[in-house]
Order: sequence, then C-alpha cells, then structure tokens
Amino acid sequence: MSRFRYCIAAQRRLGFSATIQTVELDMTAAEPKQHLEPSSEAALLTRYRAVREHTEALAAPLGPEDQAIQSMPDASPTKWHRAHTSWFLEEFVLSAHLPGYRRFHPDFGYLFNSYYNQVGTMHPRPQRGLLSRPAMDEIAAYRAHVDAHMEKLLGAALHDDVQALILLGTHHEQQHQELLLTDIKHLLSHNPLQPAYLEARLHGSGPAQPLQFLPGEVGVVTIGHQGDGFHFDNEGPAHQVLLHPHALANRPVNNAEYRSFIEDGGYRRPELWLSDGWSTVQQQGWRRPLYWQEDLHSTFTLYGLQALDPQAPVCHLSYYEADAYAHWADARLPTEAEWETFARRNDGEAPNAGKPWYHPCAPRGTGLTLPGPVWEWTSSAYNAYPGFRTPAGAVGEYNGKFMCSQYVLRGGSCATPPAHIRHSYRNFFYPDARWQFTGLRLARDL
Repeated sequence: MSRFRYCIAAQRRLGFSATIQTVELDMTAAEPKQHLEPSSEAALLTRYRAVREHTEALAAPLGPEDQAIQSMPDASPTKWHRAHTSWFLEEFVLSAHLPGYRRFHPDFGYLFNSYYNQVGTMHPRPQRGLLSRPAMDEIAAYRAHVDAHMEKLLGAALHDDVQALILLGTHHEQQHQELLLTDIKHLLSHNPLQPAYLEARLHGSGPAQPLQFLPGEVGVVTIGHQGDGFHFDNEGPAHQVLLHPHALANRPVNNAEYRSFIEDGGYRRPELWLSDGWSTVQQQGWRRPLYWQEDLHSTFTLYGLQALDPQAPVCHLSYYEADAYAHWADARLPTEAEWETFARRNDGEAPNAGKPWYHPCAPRGTGLTLPGPVWEWTSSAYNAYPGFRTPAGAVGEYNGKFMCSQYVLRGGSCATPPAHIRHSYRNFFYPDARWQFTGLRLARDL
C-alpha cells in the first residue's frame, strides 16, 4: 500500500479523512488559498506554516487591549484563540509524539483547554476575558515555542496517525480563525465609538437578483462525506435518506426582504414564532438582526458602521428568527439532506469569491448563489448520522458530545476559510445564537 493511501486509512481510524492541502497566503485578500498536493511531511509542513501565519495576520490589526477582552460567554478573546490553538497542538501532538518534549508552561493546559474533559480541568469559559496574564508577549512566545517543536517533528518521517492529528490541528485552527473574526466583531460592536477592525468602505450592489424556487431531488439519495478529501467525523458516514417533492430558493434571503418582515410587525407577531423563540424575543428585546441600527438602513461591520446593502444576504440571525421569517414568507427552512443534495446538483457562484471582504456581498448576475456567503440554517437537529461512532480518546470530544439541542447550518460564510466550504460540512449552533454570519435560504414543499 502506498504511503498516501495508508495515510488516508489511518485518518479514517481517527474519525476524519484528508488529502493534505497546502495554503498560500495572499495578504491583499487576507484569505488563504487552497491547493491539493500529494500527501507528505513537506506538504503538511507548508500547510502548517501558512495556517499559523494566517492566524497571526488576522490578529495583527488588533492591539493588546483588543485581544484581551471577552464580550460574552460564547465569544473568546483573540489572545485566547491564539493560545488555545497552540495548546491543541501541544496536548494532542507534541506531548504524545515528540520524545523529550517539555511543555511551555505547566498551567497553560488549565488556562487554554476548551472542553476536553478527558484531558483535565479547565478555566471557566465565561471568565476567559479576565485573564490579563499571561500577557501578549508570552502568548507570542508560546506560539513560537510550539511552532519550533512542530517544525522539528515535521522534519522527520511520521506515522500516518500523527500526520492525521497534525492535519486536524490545522483545520481546528482555521475554525478558530473564523471565530476570531466573529468574536472581535461582537466585541468592537459594544464600543460606543464603533471602531473598525479594518478600514474600508463597502459598496452597495445593483438591481435585486430575482428570487426563484428550484426543484430538488426526490426519492432515496445519499448524503454525508464521500471520497478522500478532509472531513470532520460528524460529516459521516455517508447514508441514504428519502426526500419528498420540494424546492429551494436560488439565493439566501436578502436585507431588503428581511426589512419588509420587520416593517410588517414580524417581531411583534407571536403567531410566526416557535414558543421558545417568542419567549427569547420578549426576554432579549429583539426587534431586528444583531448589528442592525434602529434606522434599519445601517449596520455595524468589521469595517465599522456601514450602509446596509439591501441586496446582500441578511446575516446574524438566530434559528428562531430564520424560522419566523420562513413562516412569514409562506415557506420553511430546508432540511440538511435537502440542502446537501441541492448543493451537489446546483453548484453556483459564491458572491464573496475573489473578494477580500469579511462581510456578505450581494449576489452577482441572475443565477444560482451557492454556497454562502452566510451560514444557512436548516430545520435539522444536530444529531449523529446512522453508524456514527465517536472516536476513542480525548480527541473524540471534538464533535460528538455536542449532538444535543442544536441545529445544523450548511454552506459557509464570508469569514469561513475556503477549505471548510464543502457540501457535507455540518456547522451547528444553539437556536438563539446570532453572533456568527448566519442567514437563511427558503424551501417549500411541492
């Protein structure tokens, strides 16, 4: 068996699979570009370096004060993201697979473990913003320490299971790159000066793209990850589902359409809402999407306060808001099986493709817009696929234990690393979560 094929088999035993990808940084676009390469330590090292460098590039516009604060329990400080992604590599790769490795600091496991209970106790998540120490320079030294030892490890021949763990570590860090952006946006939005993460002016779009409903597949279909490309364990196994006649919209709901929902009393009409959703609207005082201003014509972005583009996809919606809008529009949210089969058959153009904006762009042309540029809520609860088994050990806590009380989102967003935008990717959040770039695509029964 070739080294490459054996590597894939080993990765499957760990619960995920991948073809090694290298990443080239284009700082003008501030996005890593993905290229498929043969599996090897050299290719993995190239990818590792690019991902780690991109995290630092994302943090570069932020000062020490920006990186230390936590705006809510669901969000984490930037410096915590930078340290946690290093801890993940230290805990699961270096400590287990580099002989003689010495941890950078004996207490960092407690400070920067996120939720891996099998590893040990951890600092309370809501109190991450109270960690004024370690300071920024020590976090930088921690990352440099981990990188130096990872370079040493990657300079030797590696067992395929170790390559698989390192690859998982890079994808884990890319997930935190998206969180870094959404978390800092939430933090900066609480500053009365409404400062920008990046300086730029977003430009509006032209005429609206007509909303059309396109028929989906009917009958028994296969969903779930197929092939040898990287995937997280919760994307498999591939399995069959039965689809009834239905149709999905050619694009996500836009700001102008959602504004009509608000102006029609959408947040004041309990008949549109799920019971828990209506209770949340009353308790939280929701009257519009997160970051929209009271005038309904401007919104806070990573570029500061900007005019609301009426044709851009509405974002920062909870599941409750997405479901209420769908009821108002005489439609519904798609199931994840409907979304995946629709996406596989109808690849379209992502509006943010080739653009550096960390904000959803309006669709171009009149064709299909898929995926994104917002995560799209589905009506599917986040559960295990038939035949799913949680991988053994602490790394098995990555996804499986969260399969309760959350909903699946599909696609990707303007903040998602390109390598993570694939048809089988299953994102998941609690139904009241709004700080991610989350929107909706309508579906209807036929």
